[in-house]
Amino acid sequence: MPASEVSPLVSIAEEAPADDHTVQLAVRGMTCAACVSRVERALNKVPGVAKAQVNFATEMATVHWDAPLDDAHVAAQADTLLAAIERAGYHAQVQHADDTVVEEVVPWWDVWGAVLLGSVASLPLVLPMLWGDHHFWPAWVQFALATPVQFLLGARFYKAGWAALKAGSGNMDQLVALGTSAAWGLSMWLWWRHSHSTDPHAAHSAPELYFESAAVVITLVLLGKALEARAKRQTTAAIRALQSLRPDTVHRQGPQGEVEVPLKQVLVDDLLIVRPGERIPTDGVVIEGSGHVDESLLTGEPLPVSKAPGDPLTGGAINTEARLLMRVTAVGGQTMLAHIIRRVVEAQAVKAPIQRVVDRVSAVFVPTVLGIALLTALGWWWAGVGGEVALIRAVAVLVIACPCALGLATPAAIMAGTGAAARYGILIKDPEALEVAHRVQVVAFDKTGTLTQGRPLLVDWQAADGQGLDRTQALQVAAALQTGSEHPLARAVLDEATRLGLSLPAVQDLQAVAGRGIQGVLPSGTDGTGASQTWALGSTRWMSELSPDASQSPWSDKLDAWHAQGHTVSWLLRQGPAPAAWQVIALMAFGDELKPEAAAAVKRLHELGVRTVMISGDNRSAAEHIGHQLGIQQVIAEVLPGDKADHIGRLQTGQGGARQVVAMVGDGINDAPALAAADVGMAMANPQGGADVALNAAGITLMRGDPTLVPAALDISRRTSAKIWQNLAWAFGYNIIGIPLAAFGGLNPMLAGAAMALSSVSVVSNALLLSRWRA
Repeated sequence: MPASEVSPLVSIAEEAPADDHTVQLAVRGMTCAACVSRVERALNKVPGVAKAQVNFATEMATVHWDAPLDDAHVAAQADTLLAAIERAGYHAQVQHADDTVVEEVVPWWDVWGAVLLGSVASLPLVLPMLWGDHHFWPAWVQFALATPVQFLLGARFYKAGWAALKAGSGNMDQLVALGTSAAWGLSMWLWWRHSHSTDPHAAHSAPELYFESAAVVITLVLLGKALEARAKRQTTAAIRALQSLRPDTVHRQGPQGEVEVPLKQVLVDDLLIVRPGERIPTDGVVIEGSGHVDESLLTGEPLPVSKAPGDPLTGGAINTEARLLMRVTAVGGQTMLAHIIRRVVEAQAVKAPIQRVVDRVSAVFVPTVLGIALLTALGWWWAGVGGEVALIRAVAVLVIACPCALGLATPAAIMAGTGAAARYGILIKDPEALEVAHRVQVVAFDKTGTLTQGRPLLVDWQAADGQGLDRTQALQVAAALQTGSEHPLARAVLDEATRLGLSLPAVQDLQAVAGRGIQGVLPSGTDGTGASQTWALGSTRWMSELSPDASQSPWSDKLDAWHAQGHTVSWLLRQGPAPAAWQVIALMAFGDELKPEAAAAVKRLHELGVRTVMISGDNRSAAEHIGHQLGIQQVIAEVLPGDKADHIGRLQTGQGGARQVVAMVGDGINDAPALAAADVGMAMANPQGGADVALNAAGITLMRGDPTLVPAALDISRRTSAKIWQNLAWAFGYNIIGIPLAAFGGLNPMLAGAAMALSSVSVVSNALLLSRWRA
């Protein structure tokens, strides 16, 4: 099939499997950023662990070992990690590369049941406040409504807070437990004191209690956690969409005919039948049938890709029109779909550099808030407002603190950004690449296969005057000589002859001349009649050997124009009556066609304020011709493959010594050093294959050979970075404004609880706006 229709996934289908130094763990029970620090400390203390990183938003831990994990000890090492997390007060399970579930499905009642019960109990306590009557319910009714909320629905805060205390750290649960317990305890004290008062007026008045504050705060926090869980689930929508591409069952062809079996039972080399409308179950090769396959959910490519026997198939794509018989080449974690999912999950699990600053703040956040609450209570008590008011204002400080928002600010934006990018075929390897990409000032492109199609095309040819053949007949002879050859130039000639519908005469005594070309014997007439003649098609070097006088040909101007455009020239010659009398019959020019999206990509980069550079090994005139066509601002030509990284270094130095952030875009093995040397490497999937090394060296993988994905990757990086800073400003702003406001008496505990509950929801909701991004 035409190279333009080859699946861009081919080149990365054989990429290396998951890193055998890494283990992924799903951690349950974390409630704020402080929990993340505690789990990381527990994992980093395990012997053999080089580094452990925990992501609060994804509830995933990535553990890097200092040596490869061998099969004999994997179970024991995993048990050691799980035990460490259990001792820290949390639960975990190993997340395998081919797991089909990102997160456990929690029943509706488990999420919203506590919120519903808390609302039923709290609403009667709040309603009297709407008309200014704090004493509507007797004390025992307020006690009966608030106590189950405090100690049954709020039991999770006591448990998690106690676990953190035993581990020697603080978390959000401690703040909620301390604050609401203080409000509930103060109410009990005031109720007891009122009931034992000797004041004769006490019997005719009701005490001012704070049961409603404790109950409402717990209910609001539970509501906030439920909304947060719902919003966090939306950030993993991209991963779940990819995972849903795996069918549960497949049709396997065996000795007994077609049998439906679970996908997990499929092995390499099995024969599977894929009916029209079904998903390709796993990676394989077409054995029988032909048609088109929709790979849009994997690559973002909107047009179906043609498939015929011998062509590769990627699991998750949709067979649109014909019955296909395929042979399985990869299963489970070795498939392309598993690789894509792994890339997205790993990118969302690793921390961005800015998150390290947030972690340092989170580590001291809870102790600092406890200190501020204590100072608030002591300050107001010393000011003479009474112990009750002083305590309530300290409770407001404890309740309004928002460690959850701090923990979610960065990972929520990264999850949403990487998920949105993955939908359009942009795989971001790690958040560091995402964070650096938004500062890119220069984009350097490789030429062949990146800005061009990467395969030669017959762009022009000219027949000699007075030799008895026109352009069509000359092409007919050249194509006949190339019959059966797999050389790229031969394929270009045959493709053009096929496009024009030419019939090709039979060739006799066909022989290839190494390093020069091919020759054979054909009838002199294109209709297959006439005396046989010997023909040759080959390089300029061979032409100069066969016909030295041809260099003085009348079409030298045409040759100069072709060479200036970087075209490769082949010569078609016919042997005359004398053995040495070779005559030039036609010239053929071969060129690498520009990708139709290349000019638009360069223009968009310029609109983003990014300077463009092309680094090519072609001669200067050819490279500058391509650069001029695309509007590229700087062309660096005649560069040896090993020197590309040096030129990236020079671009980074910039003019006047000012450091510039440089991105490199390439698709071949020879681009790998330059991709690694650049601040951001972007590897473009190459339909011709051979790009595995480049993909592993790059921080961003473009899943199809579309240059417009380069400015799209920079754009989503800029938008994600903006969301990170917006979220951090939002999270810090809540605390910087809210804590002093509560400390100085500007907020009661209920309003503080509402603000705290909404803080993390607003941060995640802001990040989810990235899901509307379009490439």
